[in-house]
Order: sequence, then structure tokens, then C-alpha cells
Amino acid sequence: MEEEFLLLDPKSGAPVPAAATILEQLRTTAPDWQGRLKPELAASQLEATTGICDTLSELRGQLRSGRRLLARAAREHQGLLAASGTPPGQTRFLPGDGARFERITDLYRGVVADYQTCGCHVHVGAADRSTAVEIINHLRPWLPTLLAISANSPFCNGADTGYASWRMVQQTRFPGAGVPPHFQSVQDYDAELGKLVDCGCLVDSRMTFWLARPSELFQTVEVRAADVPPTAGEAVLQAALVRGLVRAAITEIERGRPAPVISDQVAAAALWAAARYGLRGFAVDPWQAKRVPAAEMVRALIRKITPALEDSNELAWVRSNLRWLLQHGTGADRQRRSARHGLAALTHYLAEQTCWEESEAARPVLSDATTDVQRTSP
Repeated sequence: MEEEFLLLDPKSGAPVPAAATILEQLRTTAPDWQGRLKPELAASQLEATTGICDTLSELRGQLRSGRRLLARAAREHQGLLAASGTPPGQTRFLPGDGARFERITDLYRGVVADYQTCGCHVHVGAADRSTAVEIINHLRPWLPTLLAISANSPFCNGADTGYASWRMVQQTRFPGAGVPPHFQSVQDYDAELGKLVDCGCLVDSRMTFWLARPSELFQTVEVRAADVPPTAGEAVLQAALVRGLVRAAITEIERGRPAPVISDQVAAAALWAAARYGLRGFAVDPWQAKRVPAAEMVRALIRKITPALEDSNELAWVRSNLRWLLQHGTGADRQRRSARHGLAALTHYLAEQTCWEESEAARPVLSDATTDVQRTSP
């Protein structure tokens, strides 16, 4: 699993371009994390990756450790580590170190002028790249729901955008973004990706903005739909949902059941609705091509992956956490409640959530926690 984080000024919520300095320090103070802490496109972003995990408990431990390590280092440089899909304060883009980041900045120019978005990437093992592409075809209808559950980026440049995931809106500015097309084979996938590179729209094949893809580095399906979740527990929830969907897809493939072919335009509409409303408004049912309550798509997702979650003894935990989100709201909902007290309060709240642990007395929810989310149990 890969998580991207922001370094923020404690008072203004603006990005702090200290990633390179922090990473250099951690090379000597945290040698065990070498290769797992990385720079990102902006100089105010950091990425932490886990190793291969077999259980959610193991994953949770690694996510917490990475967040705590980076948070301590950020405080030493007068910044706060924040798990937010976009920075709440004024954004001035400064590219991270490296020739590849310079090429990306030069290619996209104004598109990246205020682009400092943080996502969460879940890798799940696949037998081979051909199987990975088949799995992705089965995942396509569910990618908007994964985004809605994780929505955590309502602010940009000090203002409420009106969206639950402004990160996704910003990401769709790039070519080849969003829900991937339905591919006939791995050769078809490689050909379509190659066309985008040959057209000069992507720096290289590692850069596709599709929300699910065969990893270029590992033998995995890489799902990149989610905003970086506010807490490690919510990141674990995203991992459980993705792994459940992958296992369900493998079962379908083994039984010879083809993936449903949904309209690219309807898939784009579903993704927009997820970015706009998160879990607070309507979603788009990609099979029926019509609006439904967001909670209905969450329930459908749970039905889809119930056998996989039962096999791993995770069903009760996942149900409990989804009920909590439907009651108290996504990260975006909670950010908005915190922002009533100003950007500084929101920034500190984000930092608290980033390193919050389930063992503490209560979840990081403000006292006026009720929202207009439809309270229907998944």
C-alpha cells in the first residue's frame, strides 16, 4: 500500500516545501525505511509504502509506523503531516527533486500549477499481467464507490470547492484519467497505453492516470481510486474493500463469467458524482445508468464482497466501519466541520487524524458529528 501526504504550515494550512530535507534526514535516522519513503511530484509531498502484508492487522501496524515517523520529522521542520487529498490553504506549486518530475512539470504546465493531490494506492497480488487486466475489467464499476467512501479533499486555495474529492476533479484534467476503458486483453491494454505515450500525452508508461492498472513494478493490480484516508484505520478499510473486490473478481474469472461492460460515459458520470458528493448525496448506478442514494451503492459493494470478507473473517469489521462513515461522514465531511473554526484549526485537526489510533478513547470526530448522510446500514 502507498500513501501520499502533505506537509502543511500549522497556521495557514499552506504547503511547506520541505520534503527533500526531511527525506535526507530520514536516510540516516530511519535506515530501516530506506526505499519505503519517497518524494512526490510537489516539494511539499511525501510518500510512505508498506511491505507485503497478509493480514489487515499487519497492514495497520505498518501504516501507523510510517505515519508516525513522517509526522515526527515534519514537526522538527515546523510543519505538520496531513493525510488530506488536497491542501486546505493557499497553494503554490514547487516541483519535487528529480529529472522525471521536471519533465512532468514542463509537459503539463498550468495543469500542475496548483496540483498537490494525495492518494492511496492499494496493490493486490495477481497471477500475471493478463489476469490483472481481467480483474481490472471487473473492478471498473466499483471504482467510483471506492472514491466516495474515501473522499477527503473538499478544500483548495483556502476555499471550499463544493466537492467531496477535489483531488479527483484535478486529476481528471490529465489525459487518460479516470475509470479505465474495458480491455479485451493485456495486449489491448499495452496498446492503448502505448498510444497515449506515443501521442506525447504521458511522460512514460508508468504515468497513466487510470484508477486501476497492472503495476509497472510489481505483480499486482494497483487500485488508485481513493483520496488518502484521514486515519490509518480508514486506509485499512480501503485495503479490505479493494482486496475483497479483487478476490470476487478472481472467483468470477475462474467461473468463466465475463466482466460487465459499462458505458465509459456512465462510468465518468459515476466518478463525477462520487467526487461531488462522497457519501452525502446521490451516486450513479453504472449498470442501470441512473441516480441512486450513495448508501445503496455501498450496500451493493458489501453484497458483492461478502463471501471474500467472510473467508478472511473481516466482514463484521468492515460493516462496522462503513456504518460509522455513513453516520459521521467521510473525511471531507469532517474537514468541513473543522473548518468552521478556521484554517489553522482544520490543519491541526488533519494532523491529529493522520496519527490517530483506534486504541484511543474516541474516533476523531467533532462534537457536532451528525450529518445529512443517509443512515442506512451497509
